[in-house]
Amino acid sequence: MTIDAFIAGFTEEPGYLDYGRFGPLSTPAAEEGVALTQVLQRARHGSIDVFLEQDARVRAAASALTGFPAEAIVFQPNTTQGIMHAMFGLTGSVLLSPGEFPSLPIAAVRAQEALHSVQPVWLETDHGKVTPGQIREQLETNVAAVAVSLVDSRTGYLCDIEGIRQVIGDRLLIVDAIQGFGIVDAPWEAADVVLSGGQKWCRAGWGTGIMALSARALERLTPVFSGFTGTEVPEPWDEVPPPAPDARAYRVSNPDPIAEARLAAALEDLSAVGVPAVNAAVAERVSRVIELADEFALAVVSSRDEQERAGIVVLEPPAGQVTYLTASMHNHGVTATTRNGQVRLSVHAATSEETLEMLRAAFVSYATAASY
Repeated sequence: MTIDAFIAGFTEEPGYLDYGRFGPLSTPAAEEGVALTQVLQRARHGSIDVFLEQDARVRAAASALTGFPAEAIVFQPNTTQGIMHAMFGLTGSVLLSPGEFPSLPIAAVRAQEALHSVQPVWLETDHGKVTPGQIREQLETNVAAVAVSLVDSRTGYLCDIEGIRQVIGDRLLIVDAIQGFGIVDAPWEAADVVLSGGQKWCRAGWGTGIMALSARALERLTPVFSGFTGTEVPEPWDEVPPPAPDARAYRVSNPDPIAEARLAAALEDLSAVGVPAVNAAVAERVSRVIELADEFALAVVSSRDEQERAGIVVLEPPAGQVTYLTASMHNHGVTATTRNGQVRLSVHAATSEETLEMLRAAFVSYATAASY
């Protein structure tokens, strides 16, 4: 598949720059969901088998994208549930930044409070950037795992998980990948647990996600809340068998096959075009947004270095002028996230020339208003 054919699968209205919040459904994901919803609606004799096929399909698609074996991948309804599985399954200390997206620190603290088998160790960072050097300096001997975001949701910083792996040795590396999965060609083999939802950059909608585990993670983590579908027995009547030895152990119940199908369709498209091609298209558009910001003297506080960024550009207008910028974008139909005095623009491969022109017009209005 060419990058143009891939981009043609996205039909959102111009002006959308908020993929870090959620991505509008891709056409293949939407069509897959509609088709299977109609199958479910009619329940025609013999049609049920298609739902049973979706679990293997989505794991195969995730395997092709990450390199993890299909049996080491389990579907999750969202990133956070996978994070809870990982944190509650740990024994020992976990090093992480308190500034990570709340899913990580809250899961670590909840696991500590409930089980007393995991202890959060809070990493001091450079304005939210988690680097191998900082981890090396603060790595204690009792740390059993390190947890990081692949891309920080507030700063847009792209974490060096390969460098972190070199620093931490054989400790577990847990990666919340949601803000980069699908657009970052990451060295997934460096991670022990990869967690992502499909509702942002993969554009598969809510209720979709994966948890991929290395052999080391399967050996060291305990599947604490493993449900009846997490065993090797299809229907464990009148017995309580142990959790399965592979990723199935991290299932709580039967997955939603329509959600699995949407995610599978999205991941299959990504494999067909290749994440490097998507990444290159995103990088080009991010550079365009940064150039626009520079043209209108808007401070870019996210990284300009392609090695340290993914699809997020963070702007910080002067104090008191955030309202002007937010209002200008709203008036020109530009959708973005405003938080704590900063404006986060999230750019995808399908971000169009029309969207960039709408952003320029918003910046013109902002500059006019800010000058008075």
